[in-house]
Amino acid sequence: MDLDGYKGNNKRVFQRLGGPSAPGAVPSQSNQKVCYHWRAGKCNRFPCPFLHRELPPPQPGAAGNGTHPGKRGFTGDSGFSGRRTGNFNNTWGRGGSSNGSNAGNSNNRVVGARKTEKVCNYWVQGSCGYEDKCRFLHAWSLGESFTLLTQLEGHQKVISAIALPSGSDKLYTGSKDETVRVWDCQSGQCMGVINLGGEVGCMINEGPWIFVGIPNIVKAWNTQTNTDLSLSGPVGQVYALVVGNGLLFAGTQDGSILAWKYNAATNNFEPAASLPGHTVAVVSLVVGANRLYSGSMDNSIRVWNLETLQCMQTLQQHTSVVMSLLCWDQFLLSCSLDKTIKVWAATESGNLEVTYTHNEEHGLLTLCGMHDIEGKPILLCSSNDNTVRLFDLPSFTERGKIFAKQEIRAIQTGPGGLFFTGDGTGQVKVWTSVAEPTPAA
Repeated sequence: MDLDGYKGNNKRVFQRLGGPSAPGAVPSQSNQKVCYHWRAGKCNRFPCPFLHRELPPPQPGAAGNGTHPGKRGFTGDSGFSGRRTGNFNNTWGRGGSSNGSNAGNSNNRVVGARKTEKVCNYWVQGSCGYEDKCRFLHAWSLGESFTLLTQLEGHQKVISAIALPSGSDKLYTGSKDETVRVWDCQSGQCMGVINLGGEVGCMINEGPWIFVGIPNIVKAWNTQTNTDLSLSGPVGQVYALVVGNGLLFAGTQDGSILAWKYNAATNNFEPAASLPGHTVAVVSLVVGANRLYSGSMDNSIRVWNLETLQCMQTLQQHTSVVMSLLCWDQFLLSCSLDKTIKVWAATESGNLEVTYTHNEEHGLLTLCGMHDIEGKPILLCSSNDNTVRLFDLPSFTERGKIFAKQEIRAIQTGPGGLFFTGDGTGQVKVWTSVAEPTPAA
């Protein structure tokens, strides 16, 4: 079952930032007042007589529009800690509207952005003659807290999964072109191509193991012993994989969640359980707080006890496919093609309830969490307008945006502030967090 069929009519034109209409035009130097409407994210004057910035323009090289100088690989310095980030209760979306609609707050907050929020097609083709005076972006991102290191070319179809095993110097990328590619993290070169004979629906790593979901099978590779196993049982495509409480869980096209347990004596994974309940494909799985959470095309989230494997609660507040789930601190975050991110918290009874809803203009595809180089929690969220937005948590203030030629279906974090995105063209981009510039005195 192809998820593309669920996109509907969510694709819309990019909303434009207010700013000068003539190429290269700047506000009058005699008027140094910052535009009130620009601060609210809704200035539509072209040109505007007031300033559309509060910081000095970025210094050359600060924007993420090219390969990091002197770096051809993408090795990080230290692992993502996963440490707790404090109690976020009652502070979600602070600065936005109280009802979670975020009107005038969820878009166009990238400080200093003065161009139309659309990548220049001529620049992509290498033929734009306007250069810096072009009203469209000559970069794959907006924002000053991250930069593009390199691009990995080779896959022929959409990137569906990215894995970076802890302590390994290899990056693994899976695609609907039925291959997994192995990349050297030092050189950025492709070291090998594994042909699987089926579209890659998902891929995760756990210790030395790489698990890959393809139609009717889960492949398991041990990168230390070169063990190659095939776990049978799934019906249709395997869309989601996660490990919890010593079990490997797989979400499948027929709505089942299958579980295997590793047997060291036989060096194999043995079937342990099947969790029924969802009526159609299970497309997202995550483990946290001794619970397994599953998101499905039936628009629901199910909460499972990891000890008993019994369903404890069914969450039905989403109105379309629950595409991605993320455990962050004591909260569960979910995103859906219904254009919302929902933040769930446990009540005194132990049941989960929505504590905050963030709305966007497009269907949402993938969630990923990380800390920037200053240790601040960041949420990355891709949508079907071919972008990834970066939000500060818990305020949901937008700090940057990544653009792509097609939808970004895979996001993965790495050590030392690294993160990876894979889009529908088969291209993988490697990004790194950088220190944000300090405002001038």
